Amino acid sequence: MSSSFFAAPRFLSRVMWVDAASCAATGALQVGATDALARLTGLPGGLLLGTGLFLLAYAAAAAAVASRASPPRTLVGLVAIGNFGWAAACAALLASGLYAVTALGMAWVVAQAVTVVLLAEAQWMGLRATRPQRGGLATSA
Repeated sequence: MSSSFFAAPRFLSRVMWVDAASCAATGALQVGATDALARLTGLPGGLLLGTGLFLLAYAAAAAAVASRASPPRTLVGLVAIGNFGWAAACAALLASGLYAVTALGMAWVVAQAVTVVLLAEAQWMGLRATRPQRGGLATSA
């Protein structure tokens, strides 16, 4: 895709809205169906509930950033780093072998990791494409 796609005026806001929506949906499911998800995934209920509550709070913060006419670049950058961190934590959870994670549990964790990596990459691409030019000289992406 061309950098102009990522430089569209509302690109970062839209990516943040997608981030907020995906976290709200995941968090609501983990909080609302903790016991059922624990049985189906092999993940501890406390982990699902705790991360679900975190995701709901994060979704509200991401929505606040997304609702700005021009999302603060520093906050978007921190969100992208946090998304990469979430993916790393997902990988560490599965690699640890601490829990008898079922195939559905593995799919649940991998789906989260893939989703946040894609969102983080879109956030970075948007930040790069809209980076302020220094000294009036154009830079290539």
